[in-house]
Amino acid sequence: MRVALTLEQCWHRVPGGTATSVLALAGALAARSDVEVVGVAARHGEPPAPPWVPPVPVRHLRLPRLALYEAWHALRRPRVEAATGPVDLVHATAVAVPGARVPLVVTVHDLAFLSEPGHATRHGLRFFRRGIELTRRHARLVLVPSEATARECEAAGIGPERVRVVPWGVTPVAVDEAMLAAVRTRHALDRPYVLFCGTVEPRKNLPRVVQAVARLGRDDVELVMVGPEGWNEDLAALLARLPGRARSLGFLPQADLAPLYAGAAVVAYPSLREGFGLPALEAMAQGAPVVTSVGTATEEVVGDAGVLVDPTSVPAIAAGLDRVLGDPDLARDLGRRGRARAATFTWARTAEATVAAYREVSGG
Repeated sequence: MRVALTLEQCWHRVPGGTATSVLALAGALAARSDVEVVGVAARHGEPPAPPWVPPVPVRHLRLPRLALYEAWHALRRPRVEAATGPVDLVHATAVAVPGARVPLVVTVHDLAFLSEPGHATRHGLRFFRRGIELTRRHARLVLVPSEATARECEAAGIGPERVRVVPWGVTPVAVDEAMLAAVRTRHALDRPYVLFCGTVEPRKNLPRVVQAVARLGRDDVELVMVGPEGWNEDLAALLARLPGRARSLGFLPQADLAPLYAGAAVVAYPSLREGFGLPALEAMAQGAPVVTSVGTATEEVVGDAGVLVDPTSVPAIAAGLDRVLGDPDLARDLGRRGRARAATFTWARTAEATVAAYREVSGG
């Protein structure tokens, strides 16, 4: 089976978790013998930055990204096959829904823009809504990473008979004491730290994380933020609320991120809404205790291996952090349970479920 996989998000200014997950999926699919994957993207003069280089060959259409996205959504042209040649199906891995002669599978990561339209621009909202409309019309199957997103799809008019829940995985990274010491030295981490990892944007709930750490009233603990600056948040203003006790390390490669997770006293991820929540899973894989949001996709990810809090309540987030920071036995127990649970989330399993969906669509 030859499958065209859209990979344009690798060239976005902030590729984010969707690119991370889709690239890992592409690698897991490429490792199989029963499917051939070819990437498809807009016209670009350069490859994406090194962390985002696809593990499969990519064919480029003639239009640049903005023109391509508009043409796909308005005209359903150019078809994917104009770049890839013959394929058996097309898998759209983001809300940009291409035209094609063959069956279409679409991944919907989340539908946060429907419940929180203020977090997107007017153009962004128009584009997202059109993408969901096209998904309703044309997708044979819709893949989602969580039951939470499946419920959102049903509410948006995509029948449950077309939705398949395909959770993401995590790539194991072995971290030893030398790596821990090196990352602590490189980033001058000389005291316990609360780690926040994610793109700085409103639904990640960073302002409440900052307020919660301030509420702890502990000068011996600092807040360390990792991730690219996104949109609609003033990172400098947030850091200024915790002078000397908060800093941002920006985007870091996985080689640094894994030991940062492993060395964290607690990982704070009380996101308001997620399609899945890869940072929570990555933290668990490194044995870090996690405080995350009740009633969201991340609750599905952590199960009973994390502390669940109301993400809209600063006192609740602070209490969750304080519970872990003040109880070393609990922190160790959460770390053990987290590792065991994370081990069940593999990219091979994700690829297997994805190929099963492809077979449903192609009839073989």
